[in-house]
Amino acid sequence: MAIKVDYVARETATNLTRNITLTVASILTVVVSLTLFGSAFMLNQGVNNANDRFKGGIEFIVFLQPESTQQQKDSVKADLEANPDVREVHYVDQDETYEEFKKIFEGQTQLIETVSPEVLPPSFRVEPVTKDPEVVQALGETFRSKAGVYEVVFAFQVVKAIQETFNKIGVRFLLAAGLLLVAAGLLIVNTIRVAMFARRREIEVMKLVGATNWFIRVPFIVEGIIQTLIGAAVAVISMSFVIRPFIDELSEEKLVPLFKGFQVTDGNLLLANLLVVGVAVLIGAIGSAVAVSRFLDV
Repeated sequence: MAIKVDYVARETATNLTRNITLTVASILTVVVSLTLFGSAFMLNQGVNNANDRFKGGIEFIVFLQPESTQQQKDSVKADLEANPDVREVHYVDQDETYEEFKKIFEGQTQLIETVSPEVLPPSFRVEPVTKDPEVVQALGETFRSKAGVYEVVFAFQVVKAIQETFNKIGVRFLLAAGLLLVAAGLLIVNTIRVAMFARRREIEVMKLVGATNWFIRVPFIVEGIIQTLIGAAVAVISMSFVIRPFIDELSEEKLVPLFKGFQVTDGNLLLANLLVVGVAVLIGAIGSAVAVSRFLDV
């Protein structure tokens, strides 16, 4: 017996509305779990963005005052290059810093337009000979008081602070999301089980007239997927208009200074949204497949 789209749509709609309380409970559980899951993923992306500038062996960055003179820049550079504990020095001018800024805050046009290269600090990114945190910190501290220096930022301090923050928030989000996803899957199983019980007479008649297993099962499987997709849609809206702005505000005001780069880009948000939708489809398909295979005797 061929499966028709209008039949699947009609039967799925009937199932969804027949058990409206269970359906709403399932969707709300999916919304919360996927929002937590997506938020944890975005926090992890923010951590990666913040750590990008410390790739390639860079252990500390000497930020200069935006208005520092060429003489001051040359003096700091000469001292760095002459130091036997320094392996390599890379100078990042204000234009390069601005390009980094635009990449970090991609999609936030209004913020980018309010900043110009002249207000951003140039910097020296330093790869020392040793990776020992105490030696690196002692080396970096010698440049903190030099003329024209704004701040010295150490990789191990920044990475540690950000990782600790992510561990406190992101890992808990993932654990809670995992538990709620399991709960959502069980609710979907229960919702479909109730729907099958309510339609048991119809199912028996369909079997008697020769309906195939998949003809009977497909509407129930689609029901589970639709529940999770609705939940995913609400979660995506929540992540885009509530969670992402909150993370941006946190990163700008409380977590680390602006130039340290903790930020969720539009690309990170898009990837998180796609991942949330993918997880939703997977949970819906698995939950409904388990239900029809366990409780539907066809």
